[in-house]
This record gives sequence, C-alpha cells and structure tokens, in this order.
Amino acid sequence: MLSPRILSLAGGRSLMVGLAMVASLATVSAHGQSLAPEHEIRRLMLATEEAVAAERWGEASEYLNRLQKMETEKPADYFYYRGRAMLQAGHLNEARAALEAYVSRAGVDGQHYQHSLKLITDIEKENRANVRALVNGNGEAKEPVAIIEPAGGQELQSLRQLYLADSDREALTIHLNALLETAGWRRDKTVVRLDRPADIRYRVSVANGNLNIQEITRNTDDTTVRKSVSLPVFGVNPQPRWDCEPAVGACWIYDPRDGSRLFQLAQSRNQVNEIALTLGRLIRNLQQGSSGS
Repeated sequence: MLSPRILSLAGGRSLMVGLAMVASLATVSAHGQSLAPEHEIRRLMLATEEAVAAERWGEASEYLNRLQKMETEKPADYFYYRGRAMLQAGHLNEARAALEAYVSRAGVDGQHYQHSLKLITDIEKENRANVRALVNGNGEAKEPVAIIEPAGGQELQSLRQLYLADSDREALTIHLNALLETAGWRRDKTVVRLDRPADIRYRVSVANGNLNIQEITRNTDDTTVRKSVSLPVFGVNPQPRWDCEPAVGACWIYDPRDGSRLFQLAQSRNQVNEIALTLGRLIRNLQQGSSGS
C-alpha cells in the first residue's frame, strides 16, 4: 500500500500534467493555427476540393479566401478551384483568368486539364451569347463591360459574398490581389515551374486612406527584394492607363500621378485590363472617404 506522501506526490504530478495540457491547448487556441504554412495550404486545399465536389460554394469560397490571404505559393489546383468558384458566381473574366492560370501551371498532365479547357470554351461561348443578347433592333451592340466585368458596380455585392468580405473596399482589395497573383511577370515565358513564384509580383493593401503597393522581385539567384510604395488617391485619375509591349513580353499599368510604370505584369491584355478596372474602382472607393461599405 502506497503511503499518503507518495499518493500526494503522484496526485500533484497528475495535476501538473493536466494543467500543462490545458495551457498547451489554450496556447494553440489563442494562436488559431499551429500548422506550418505548407501544411495549412494542403489542409485548406483538401477542404476546398471537398466543398467544390459537394457544390457547397459558400464554404469553398471561404477556404479559397483564406488561401488567397496566404503569401506562400499556391499549388496549381488552387487556380482550378478558384475558376470553378468564380464561374459559379458569374464572374466570367476572372473565372477564365484563373482557369488559364491553372492550364499554364499544370500543363497537359494536370488532373483538371481537359475540364479546364472545356470550361474556358464554355465561358467564351457565354460571353458571345451575352454580347448577342445586347444587340438592339438596329443591330448595334452596347458596350458589354457591364456584363463581363467582375468588379462592376452591380457585382460588388456578389464579390462581398464570394470573399466573405465586410465591405466593398475589402472585397475589391482581395479581388485585386487575386488578379495580380495570376498575372505575375516571369523571365522565362516558355516553362512555368509550379514550385517557383513569378519573378515580379505584387500585393496591395489599404491603410490610412492610401493604397500600399508591395513589389516582390525574385532575382536569378533566388533571393528576393521587396519594395513598397504608398499611393495617395485624392486628386488622381481613378482610371489608370495601361498598355502591353509584345516585343518585351510584358504589360504595364501606369501610376495615375505621374504616368510612370506602377505594375509590370505578364502579357495578357484581358487580365491587365481587368486589373486596371478593379484598381480604378478601389481608388474611387477610397476617394469617397467612407469606411468602404
């Protein structure tokens, strides 16, 4: 039979172990996430895949939104599921951009390669049908931007629902970063390695009524250089100018303050036009001076 002292010691150890376990659980709960980024991305990707398979689009959008906010390079399938979600929400141009990003990253051996090509064709047909639907009795078509522009005024509520955003400003910021992620500039335009981010990419945030733009440049030795610029929006043209130069394989969006180059992007006129439109809407939102709702 154990003595009362030994029992007391054993009970004390049990109590200490129990308290340590509670403290450990509390620490994990307080941080909200204990997985390393690469494992968290895999977890969210699995959850996204299951949600899309079950057509739980709101749930899928939540996971995609959380993936979007992570700075770690995403797998190719992320763009496929993003394209599916955007298509479901009726954002045809952005859906096509995401699916094209998947095709370029995954290649012909990608699990969703054939389906992505089919969806891109379906989007193209739907865009053409939308244009035909606008033809009036004189055979003249109105400007189709209102139909195919995901960041259009009539689409802001849909963007807020898609990104689970609390305001138009937050939805536009997330949307802009999503577009920028698919349009990063690369030196080698023939082969896109899945494990390597673009050579020049951007992240945009809002602080104190200004746009903060971070440029992340990957050098040939795999080192990275980050540069940030603050863009005050008051008094500037809310529709930035852009163009593409096929000879150098790049497109640029110009600073509305002085016309200098602000974004260097991959050569894709549709994507760059959409980025410029979304950037312009975000600038106008900030110029209103409200909370962004």
